[in-house]
Amino acid sequence: MPEGDKVVSAMAFDFGLGHIGCAVGQTLTGSARPLAVLKARDGQPDWQQLARLVGDWRPDVLLVGLPLNMDGSESEFCGRARKFARRLHGRLNLPVKMVDERLSSREAKDRGGRRDSYRKQPVDDLAAQVILETWLADPGQTLPP
Repeated sequence: MPEGDKVVSAMAFDFGLGHIGCAVGQTLTGSARPLAVLKARDGQPDWQQLARLVGDWRPDVLLVGLPLNMDGSESEFCGRARKFARRLHGRLNLPVKMVDERLSSREAKDRGGRRDSYRKQPVDDLAAQVILETWLADPGQTLPP
């Protein structure tokens, strides 16, 4: 459990240009659940809607998936995810950590049985859940925004 014996609540985001998945969880039970898929325009969510979600759930830490390449190197998209993480921190004044999200969308599709069209059934909320579960399993493996 991170932070000693203190229960930590977390909110995770699967960043995308058109959708941003969101999940919530906590360290007491080590569980996470999908929460929402927020619409975004060129990676910009409705910041008021996002702030309301964070205000409702009051997480201790925010997590953003970092889309690394399979060899561990940074993809072109990593810069955009890091920028989103810095904006989260700046707007919400909460600690933000990056979590390796390799294969999270594939696992989310398998879990949710959503193999059809992505446009019909986005899996971003389930991918955020996978990101959060990754962190819950090993909170020490985070990267700076």
